[in-house]
Amino acid sequence: MAALYSKNRRWTVIVSGLLIGTLALIVTFTERSAFLSPTAVVVVAAIGLAAVLLQLRFRDPDLPGVRAPNWLNVIAIVFAMAAFFGDLLHMKAQVSEVIALVAVGCFAISAGIVMHALRKRAAPGK
Repeated sequence: MAALYSKNRRWTVIVSGLLIGTLALIVTFTERSAFLSPTAVVVVAAIGLAAVLLQLRFRDPDLPGVRAPNWLNVIAIVFAMAAFFGDLLHMKAQVSEVIALVAVGCFAISAGIVMHALRKRAAPGK
């Protein structure tokens, strides 16, 4: 049992390190002005949600009752794509920023729901 926990923990740490490395590469090789765009904010939020979902997957694949709300993630992806293609859709910059903020908010709420469910499951076992 302890060996299985150690193996799962090792993969969680490795994947977390890879995600942190990905964020570090994005920040290092991106110009300062790019961080003012709505697309950059949405990409960073999506990477954060991916980190939460990967942690959920590697923590315990058979964890019952802890699921990401797929409908909320689909809404976030739709808003993110709308913000990404704002120029092609002839949207004003302010509208594109608001749409990107809504996408980030949906990603954050989804990650918060998952983290709350994980914390709720871990509390009784103390």
